[in-house]
Amino acid sequence: MVSVAFINPLSVEGRQVVREMGNLDSFREENGDIINVVIHTRSQDISDEESIPHNYLDLAVKRLEWYIKKRNDPNFDYNKYSFLFNYKITRFDVISFYLLCQAVGVKFGPNSRESRAMVESQGKLMESRLSEFSRIDREELIKKILDSLLNDERVKWTFFEDILSSHKLKLEDLVMDHGNIILNKEDFIESFSSKIQHRDPDKIYNMMIGDKIKELIMNRMIMQKTEDYIYKVHQKSRREIEPNPILLELAEKVSNVLSESFTSYGYKVGVNGEVKAAPLNSNAFPPCVKLVLEGMKSGGRNDAIILFFTPFVSYARLYPDVFRKNVTVKVSDVDPNLSVVQNEILPLVYGAAEQCTPPLFEDQPQEKVNINAKLGFGMHTTVDLKHEGESIWYTPMSCEKVKLHLPSLCKPDKTCKRIGNPLSYYIRKLWESGETNGDHEGNEE
Repeated sequence: MVSVAFINPLSVEGRQVVREMGNLDSFREENGDIINVVIHTRSQDISDEESIPHNYLDLAVKRLEWYIKKRNDPNFDYNKYSFLFNYKITRFDVISFYLLCQAVGVKFGPNSRESRAMVESQGKLMESRLSEFSRIDREELIKKILDSLLNDERVKWTFFEDILSSHKLKLEDLVMDHGNIILNKEDFIESFSSKIQHRDPDKIYNMMIGDKIKELIMNRMIMQKTEDYIYKVHQKSRREIEPNPILLELAEKVSNVLSESFTSYGYKVGVNGEVKAAPLNSNAFPPCVKLVLEGMKSGGRNDAIILFFTPFVSYARLYPDVFRKNVTVKVSDVDPNLSVVQNEILPLVYGAAEQCTPPLFEDQPQEKVNINAKLGFGMHTTVDLKHEGESIWYTPMSCEKVKLHLPSLCKPDKTCKRIGNPLSYYIRKLWESGETNGDHEGNEE
């Protein structure tokens, strides 16, 4: 049976591997055992030396690189990372996991883009590894891991408070009875069989819970524990004088991987219709956005600036492909130093606020805090990476929501009839003007 550490490196088995690991200084040395596992993995591409990790640091970088490229690279080559799905890599993989967490915790902290990439990559790697197993083996692994993660057969929903508050899990994903999370079939039938008429309770259980929800909960719990571990490392590192140079070296490699991904897989429309970030073109703005820029009256100025304009200009400038990609990101994922936010987006938002009658901040200066919150930086007077994630980066309102909440802004032209979101209008206008070179269609909220 495959060790649970292959899926959950934070397990008892995983921690035992770490206790047995050698001195950190040896981790940059060539490791023949790692190389041997890699080159003997079925379907692994060994024609390119760059695809083969030669030591623990290489393996750690490859672990994160797999996630970044799989998510962004349309030409992603699975065979360059086949070794990550070979359970014989477990011992080395567990150590590389801990090295990554420690490097990120020491250098960047829990609220960084590096921390988010590490946590998300662990979630995706677990998901992908489990998909390689047979149904029976997958069920057995998930059950074993869940039993170790949950303290009792009946778990109150408050047990998942951290996961719910970080939006890794939603309450609507869970089936509850009197505040208890229902996971087992026996508990489900005991709680709900009397309420299910003319339908097979077993089928209803499999549809509402089954293996899918169990795997989701297991995945999100381990992601949260990964984030918690990075936080503990960060707190401990603040009391230490000098971090280990190996961890700082790995942290630099991690930062380079993420920076290269932004350069290589940014956001402009290419041959696949992907839209990359670029300076804003006010000529392509929809009529509703132009009306905000001209100045809002007191009746609708707050919602127009905070709920409508701020999300629109921030996504149009930084992540216009949000609806087509349907991948949640944070501002720092696409603007790592927040330079675009500080030098382009906020000045534009503040300028629109100044055009209001009366100027928005003249009598309501506290609304600057709400603007920061809509960018994902919580209720603070400044945008700061340490606060990112305390709130959600709001996506642009759909046209239907604009009509409902801000009807004075809806003055449609002929292009409006073909789209459902002001951001889609902006992209279409760029395409029509020749500033992009691909058709762009996507889901619009």
